[in-house]
Parts: sequence; structure tokens; C-alpha cells
Amino acid sequence: MTRDQLKQKLGKRIVELRKQKNWSQSDLARACSKDRQAIEKLENGKVNPTLYTLLEIANAMEISLRALVEWD
Repeated sequence: MTRDQLKQKLGKRIVELRKQKNWSQSDLARACSKDRQAIEKLENGKVNPTLYTLLEIANAMEISLRALVEWD
């Protein structure tokens, strides 16, 4: 898997989990103290997030970091 493929998969996973909570990008951004544009870029695979950013997102969604990065 290439870096770009990994960023795309991660972005899709975040979208999937966010929609399960019926949250908008703005809702997620507020919950993890980011701006909406940062969430949009992350979901679109435009950025390579730090581990800390992923932890903030997982905490905001009340899931484990492992659950955030698990996919088929």
C-alpha cells in the first residue's frame, strides 16, 4: 500500500465513523479542536496526520485509536 492509498483509506474510515455518529465535519472539528477545513483535508486524503491528531480524533469520537485505523 502506498502512502497516498493509506491516506485515502484513513480518510474514508474517518468519514464512515463520523457518519455513524451523525456528525458533520464541523461537529467533528469542534469535538477535537480542529477547524472544518482540516477535517475536510484529512477525509480527502490530502494530509498525512500526526499520531497525536489521530488520537485527538479517536478521543473525540470516543473510540480507541486502534478502532480508528482498523479496516479491511
